[in-house]
Amino acid sequence: MKKEKQARPAIFLDRDGVLCKERGYVTTFQELEIFPYAKMCVESIHRKGFLAICITNQSAVARGMMTENVLLELNGLLQKEVGLDAVYYCPHHPQGMGKYGVACTCRKPGVGMIEQAKERFRIGMEQSYLVGDRGSDIICGQRAGLKTVLVESGYGLEDLEQSVKPDFLFQDLQEFVDFL
Repeated sequence: MKKEKQARPAIFLDRDGVLCKERGYVTTFQELEIFPYAKMCVESIHRKGFLAICITNQSAVARGMMTENVLLELNGLLQKEVGLDAVYYCPHHPQGMGKYGVACTCRKPGVGMIEQAKERFRIGMEQSYLVGDRGSDIICGQRAGLKTVLVESGYGLEDLEQSVKPDFLFQDLQEFVDFL
């Protein structure tokens, strides 16, 4: 008889503003500035029994500012440098170009990236969190049934594109991980 694999909790992390400095459209390795505490935070997340999974909207692909292959290389570097279990990305935007110019379910606040990770890793959503710096991150987490964490290390509270009520508010990822 095959033993069923137990669901694991996860911390879903936005890329820009949470793991990396918010710089608008990051399209080169020089622009990808990983916070100095990101690796230590991911290691702590793992020690506490959580998966660490990045989910990120990257419409620079849809806008023709970079190729999807460059994005894959940037995300691969981030995954290797900080020890993430996976990176999921959405290259789409409704006003984008070509095959990327679509309204999709993966672009946050849609939950497509979370659903992909949930299926692949068998994630227990009720014990999991989403950490982001934008209103769309928080709405995504709420729609997926996650506890939500808003950090001020990205756009900050003054630049939220919409009003949201997260479960928790912290200065940055480090403060959240200390709380965990």
